[in-house]
Order: sequence, then C-alpha cells, then structure tokens
Amino acid sequence: MYLDLTRMYEIPTAAEPPRGSLFLPQVTTGLALFVNICYSTRHMLTARKKANVIKDVARTDSDTGSPEVQVGLLTRKINDLAAHLKKNPKDLHSRRGLLGMVADRRSHLKYLEKKNKRAYNALLKKLDLKK
Repeated sequence: MYLDLTRMYEIPTAAEPPRGSLFLPQVTTGLALFVNICYSTRHMLTARKKANVIKDVARTDSDTGSPEVQVGLLTRKINDLAAHLKKNPKDLHSRRGLLGMVADRRSHLKYLEKKNKRAYNALLKKLDLKK
C-alpha cells in the first residue's frame, strides 16, 4: 500500500517494493513537482548562488578555480550548513561534513596567505572572516 497525497500519478499495485524501502515515483507535474524542487534546492548551492559568489570574489571574469573563489564557495556552504545545524542540532552527519569544509577552507586560506598576503587580507575583509 502506498500513500498518494497528490493523486497526480498512478500507483502500481502488481509489484510491491521490498519491505522497508520507500517507493517514490517520478513526479513531473503539479504540486508534487513543486515540493520536490523546493526540497532539493533548499539545502544546496544553486547555480545562481554559486555565480553570485564567484562574481564577488573572482580575480577575472572566467576565474573559477582560484583560492579566493574556492574560499568564497566554501564560506557560503559553511554558512548555509551552520544555519541548518542551528535548526537541527542532532544532525551529526551534517556536522561532520561542516567540520571537513571548515578544514578545507582553512587550508585554502593558509595557501593564499603564504602566496599573496594582500589578496588574503582583502578576502578576509570581503567575506567578513576572522584571522
């Protein structure tokens, strides 16, 4: 037996899924599609958000891999995940991912500080980060 909240798709009755699995049919219309899109993009860095971050910290127009861009993207992800963890303090799996991102950002910042102190200080000021 399957739960059909939207009644926008047919539910197969001949074959039951394995016990304990969740049956999620492909939804392509209506409210269910809207819910799927909202849920999938809420906790991730969308292309538009990513482009805005890149535009703010990139050295040139086509720059996507410099340490400044990497730190900017990681900072955005860290801020989003920190907000999620304030609402969900028991989400330990996401907390572990957050710690990995913080360590990765720190290594990028160390590299940038070693190679270009002026760009490092400008980036810290631009992203409002502590030393």
